[in-house]
Amino acid sequence: METTSRAGHPLPYDTYRQAVEQETLRFAEVVQGADPATAVPSCPGWTLAELTRHVGSLQRWFCTLLSGLVQERPRSRDVELGLPERVQEYADWVATGVPAVAAVLRATDPHAAMWAWGEDQHARFWARRMLFETLVHRVDAERAVGRESEIDPVLAADGVDEFLVNLPYAGVFAPAVAELRGTGETIAFQCADAAEGIGEAWLVRLETDGLRLVPRAGADGTPPEAQAVVRGRAADLLLLLYGRRSYKESAFDVSGEPPLLDTWFTHTAF
Repeated sequence: METTSRAGHPLPYDTYRQAVEQETLRFAEVVQGADPATAVPSCPGWTLAELTRHVGSLQRWFCTLLSGLVQERPRSRDVELGLPERVQEYADWVATGVPAVAAVLRATDPHAAMWAWGEDQHARFWARRMLFETLVHRVDAERAVGRESEIDPVLAADGVDEFLVNLPYAGVFAPAVAELRGTGETIAFQCADAAEGIGEAWLVRLETDGLRLVPRAGADGTPPEAQAVVRGRAADLLLLLYGRRSYKESAFDVSGEPPLLDTWFTHTAF
C-alpha cells in the first residue's frame, strides 16, 4: 500500500511505520544518559527533558487518534502517558512505547478515512506526520548534545513534500501561516541530491487569500518561473523549512528576492 506525495515521491506505508520505529529509538538513544537540563537551541526555552516528554506524549496522542479513527477534531489532547516521575527515565519511557506505536501502525488501514489537520483525511496522514515530527526532534536532540546528524535523503525529500503540502492548513496552530499572503509571488525549493537521483522541486505561490502549491508545469507544459529559488540537499531543505537552518548558509544556492524569502520564513516558523 502506498501513499503518494504531491511532488510525485511515493513511499510505501510500511516505510513510514518502520522509519517511525527507527527514528524513535534513535531519539531515545541520543537522550539516554544526557543531562535532562541541557538546553535545546533549536527549540528555544526547552530542555532535553521537555523535548523528550513532547516526543513521547505526541506519539501516544497520535496513537490514540489512530486507534479510534477519530472523525472530528478532538477537544482535548489528554491521554494516558504513564510518564515516569524521574526525568532521567524519560528516554526509557520513549523507547518502551515503541512496540505499542508499531502495533497501532500495523493494525491501522492507511486508507481508512479519519480526521486530520492537514490535506490528507486518511489514517496514513498520521504515520507520515509522526515520522517527520520524530525525525526533526531527533536532530534537535543531537544538536543539543553536540552530535552530527544524518538524514536519509529519500525520507528528507518526502519530508519536504509533507511540510509544503500541509503548510496551508497549519494556521490552526501556527497563526502566522494564515497571514502569509501576497500578490502572486512564487518561491521554488529544489533538491540537489544528484548522487541519490533526487532532483525534485516544489513551487509555492503567495496569493491574496493564502499560499498555494503550484503544479511543476503550466498549461503549456513549461515550468513556471519563480521570484526566488532555494536549492540544496534534501536533508538541508527539510531542516531549513523547519527553521533549523538559514537560507543564508553556504549549504544553499539561492537566487532571486531575499525579502520574499524573509517574509516566507518569518511566517512559516512553528
